[in-house]
Amino acid sequence: MTDIETAPRQEENAPGRARFGWGAGRRRAKAARDAEFTAFVESFADRLRRSAFLMSRDWHLAQDLTQQTFAKMYAAWDRIRAGANLEAYSRRVLMNLLFDHHKRRSGSEVVLGELPDRPDRSSSGTPELRLALVDALAQLTVEDRAVLVLRHGEDLAVEAVAGILGVSSSVVKMRNARALARLRTLLGTDFLDD
Repeated sequence: MTDIETAPRQEENAPGRARFGWGAGRRRAKAARDAEFTAFVESFADRLRRSAFLMSRDWHLAQDLTQQTFAKMYAAWDRIRAGANLEAYSRRVLMNLLFDHHKRRSGSEVVLGELPDRPDRSSSGTPELRLALVDALAQLTVEDRAVLVLRHGEDLAVEAVAGILGVSSSVVKMRNARALARLRTLLGTDFLDD
């Protein structure tokens, strides 16, 4: 009986066997995977957050949506990292989260846009122009806002926007034309002439 009891212990302590199931190879692969994901996040987070802000007019919500986007992407990273356009995938996840948030939000809630602590030096125009555009964007439907932000804010092609939003190119063109006409109406001719 003593021989039977000692046999498993000798097996557990055998050289070359991982005690906890995570060998050095798996730890290195996870570290490489995490480094790859971190590099993607660092390179794309600011653009994604800016798009989220233009859509929501709320820096805090934009940050939350960006973090949720990256959390969903991290969960699917092994599946998407090699075969997907990661920027387009992240925009699609962001838009889905934003659309879901918009559907859940009550009709009486009013979101007030605030200026960030430091202005974005890369964008052109006066602060008044940026505020007027953000206010005018807020008056559009969330779908029209998405088209304008992706098409003009992110400078994506019509086909890329259609792919991200899951609609046809003709729908993107129609919404883009309608949203631009609405912006012109909201901003007025005096504003556009300046």
